[in-house]
Amino acid sequence: MEKTKILVVDDESRMRKLVRDFLAREGYVVLEAGDGMEAMDLFYADKDIALIILDVMMPKMDGWQVCREIREHSKVPVIMLTARSEERDELQGFELGVDEYISKPFSPKILVARVGAILRRTKGLEVEEIMNAGGIVIDKTAHIVTIDEKPVELSYKEFELLSYFVENQGIALSREKILNNVWNYDYFGDARTIDTHVKKLRSKLGDKGEYIKTIWGMGYKFEVEV
Repeated sequence: MEKTKILVVDDESRMRKLVRDFLAREGYVVLEAGDGMEAMDLFYADKDIALIILDVMMPKMDGWQVCREIREHSKVPVIMLTARSEERDELQGFELGVDEYISKPFSPKILVARVGAILRRTKGLEVEEIMNAGGIVIDKTAHIVTIDEKPVELSYKEFELLSYFVENQGIALSREKILNNVWNYDYFGDARTIDTHVKKLRSKLGDKGEYIKTIWGMGYKFEVEV
């Protein structure tokens, strides 16, 4: 089986080596670029790149420019790295089609976990882009949810949470498992964030919110009433 290729773009060689070493341990093939121009040359030369880890502040072409040009040609997943953690930067990233946004300094283990989660998610899209569960229709490509043909406005995490529930219908899911898969890394904060999101999601789904069952002392299960 051919190994998955990941392009790491950062003008700091030490940072590239750190990320490369952790990814290589997981069996990924890592390509490296020290600036935006070199990144685009590699991107155009190799059509098998499965994911790009992209620093924002770089010479010649910054990360925003690189991402913008990539999105003109490809939907390849992009993780942005930045030393800044301002909301407007994050919003700009998502508007450009960034899949994840990680602020420096970060844990390489968390980065690797997010890479794995994104690759699993994007590979899953190729198999099933539209899901229907008890009248809830999820279009993962367009990022749209409808109930009885009426759109439901969900936040990014609410959409991810609902998708995860539907993909795992009938399976009891612990809060820890939900956090690791929807938030894409080992979450060290308060697990009640799950309960908050579920409460909001149930409310937005109306009667369909009853499909999300609470399993006391454990977590939740998505089950459509027959």
